[in-house]
Amino acid sequence: GLNLQNTLWASTVLTMGTATVLVTYTGADTKSQLNMRDPRTKAGKIDEEISIMSIFLFFVLMALSVILVVMNGFHDDWYIVLMRFILLLSYIIPISLRVNLDLAKAYYSWLIANDDKIPETVARNLFLIHI
Repeated sequence: GLNLQNTLWASTVLTMGTATVLVTYTGADTKSQLNMRDPRTKAGKIDEEISIMSIFLFFVLMALSVILVVMNGFHDDWYIVLMRFILLLSYIIPISLRVNLDLAKAYYSWLIANDDKIPETVARNLFLIHI
């Protein structure tokens, strides 16, 4: 007869033999579906602040470029002038800062992994260091 010992729960892997099963209900209201959610991303405070600053500086860059095009006057090739101003003012967004922070995190992780005072330490990702 059927009892609790004959039950195969969700995500069960059958290693030997065969099984004839009857699925009683599947859908969004099952326990396994209710427990599933998108993984949250983990980011340090500095990463969040740099992202916010970069977005703000991008809008400043675009606004300044449009203002300079308006001051220059709209001609037949105004979009080329806009691209020129965007390229000229692109130093406003410090992309190198993000690269330097990532390189520093990689170096610090390497230092932690190779420290003699804490043997057998493994740095599994670069985001251990939050400055």
